[in-house]
Amino acid sequence: MGVQSVEINCPGCGAPVAINTKVCEFCNSPVTVSTFNGLDGFSLPQLNKYVHSYQNSLRSNPDNSDLGKSMAFCLLKIGLYDQAIASFEKVLPLCFTDSELLFYYSVALLKGKKAFAALRPTIDKIETSLNSAISIEPKGIYYYFLAYIKYDYFFRKKFKTTPTYSDCLAMAKETGYSAADLATFYGIIKQAPVPDLIT
Repeated sequence: MGVQSVEINCPGCGAPVAINTKVCEFCNSPVTVSTFNGLDGFSLPQLNKYVHSYQNSLRSNPDNSDLGKSMAFCLLKIGLYDQAIASFEKVLPLCFTDSELLFYYSVALLKGKKAFAALRPTIDKIETSLNSAISIEPKGIYYYFLAYIKYDYFFRKKFKTTPTYSDCLAMAKETGYSAADLATFYGIIKQAPVPDLIT
């Protein structure tokens, strides 16, 4: 018995496309978004159009990880943090080895606010998520995000924590990150760069 091809509508033009299609053959728009940076250049109306399309497609394909991930990224990009968190939490069990998904889930948990203003259970979730991302793929920017959390929440509140923000920052430097990574990071968490973490 052959595998049945499931169709959804392209979020860009509405044409019917196979669910595993990456780019629409009719309008050349992405059907699903595999990375958060894939949304660079999208206008707010485009993002809203994609969210609406993904909502419709997920009703009949609730366990499709590509759709779930795309939806989470779009909601985060718009700044609908509670909805983005819910979307990440639905798709993470389907993509538990996706370090980028864990990283952006951590971003969503901050809800565009300083770590200093977050509640401890939220900080604990962020730490767990970032440590999971690091265990899958140790990227410098993941360590840097952890250094930011350790600095802005623990160090500024004079709470003890291991590793310290300095330890995490050293690991970030050793693993490597660029000035562009930092600019992107502070842009997505919607905070000004922390001078003590820029060396």
